Amino acid sequence: MPVTLYHNPRCSKSRQTLALLQEHDVDVQIIEYLKTPPDETTLRDLLQRLELSVDELMRKGETEYREARSELDSMTEPQRVAWLAANPRVLQRPIVVSGDRARIGRPPEAVLEILDL
Repeated sequence: MPVTLYHNPRCSKSRQTLALLQEHDVDVQIIEYLKTPPDETTLRDLLQRLELSVDELMRKGETEYREARSELDSMTEPQRVAWLAANPRVLQRPIVVSGDRARIGRPPEAVLEILDL
């Protein structure tokens, strides 16, 4: 079964996760999410597979997040998903999807628990 990696090649954890998948000969479909951001439907699907809230999928140290913090506090969950779709730099990374499960690769080894190795 192919595995999808939402990848940022400039992120060390993302590169480490990709290397780990390659070491295990995993068939990886790489999506560079800054070039091809996930849309709202994809984000909702990721949230369900990750079993996280949209707030847990946001990188709170990013400038975009800090600048929009008060605005985000007054948004509904669907509005936050739309905001995240429009601001992909804030997305936690890397995200690995295998079947109906997903994990954030922090640490990279966390993704191994969803793979059928």
